[in-house]
Amino acid sequence: MIPESDEFSLTFRVFSAQRSVFQFLRHRLVDAHGAQLADLSSSHRILIDNQPASLNQALDAGQKVTVFLPEHQEEVVDTRWELLWENTELLALYKPHLLPVSRTTRNLYHTLISLVRRETVYDQCQLLHRLDTETAGVILLAKDRAADRKWKPKLNQLMLKKVYHAWVSGEPSWDVHRFECELSEKEGSLIRSQVYVVEPDSADLFKKPKYSKTIFTVLQRKAGYTLIECELCTGRKHQIRAQLAYLGHPILGDKIYAHQGRYYLQRLTEGLSALDYQCLSSPYQRLEAVKVVLSLPDEKVEITTDAYSHL
Repeated sequence: MIPESDEFSLTFRVFSAQRSVFQFLRHRLVDAHGAQLADLSSSHRILIDNQPASLNQALDAGQKVTVFLPEHQEEVVDTRWELLWENTELLALYKPHLLPVSRTTRNLYHTLISLVRRETVYDQCQLLHRLDTETAGVILLAKDRAADRKWKPKLNQLMLKKVYHAWVSGEPSWDVHRFECELSEKEGSLIRSQVYVVEPDSADLFKKPKYSKTIFTVLQRKAGYTLIECELCTGRKHQIRAQLAYLGHPILGDKIYAHQGRYYLQRLTEGLSALDYQCLSSPYQRLEAVKVVLSLPDEKVEITTDAYSHL
């Protein structure tokens, strides 16, 4: 049996010789698919360099293993991640908009961490921090578990500076704004993940407010929209998104913090139409991590990606 051309498939690069296809794949597939390896092999849905493979077949470096999963589907996303910088322990990558960093209910394999593990020699790499699915930009990974154990506890010391760019609605009256506030989730909020700027007279409604500070700088103004540089001085959940919305300039495409969260709630029940995305001004939130400065034992490293200055 030849797999259907529209069946979901995964392709793994082989970087070192392996004792068998079975051993190679069993740690690279989720448990449910790993349990199906015998059936997948017998139906010729496991290929080595486009030829049917047996599970006990040995693998050589340079080969490619393709697995077809006939009943599996995932959301189509941009999988074109890029390597920006590396040293002996760390990777800095560019993550495109809408690519999840790790498993979600919709995507098990079309995630940043899964892509890197099957497309590079770093099949044990670990995320050192996260970016929202809809946010693009620079993200750090440890190349293996030992590097993860070393650097994750020291992440705040490692990452000296984080800078984002955001396209927002409206044109601020200011060119530079240093905004300090407390942020917190709110009891009874319709959107559980949403955080709010805490007003002094309503502090009792909030859970453990946390101090936050961001330096906002206008980079470009364009027909009712503005490109803003956002330098994080603290790293709170949804910090940039919540603060800009509070200032009256929500990020384009932000389903939680623009339009009072209407489109986030609607997407949960009935989905969003082309007209809805037109009202949001973007199919995803226009937020991108454009620069990270690292403090390493012998040097400081500045990692940047090309900022998008176009709408």
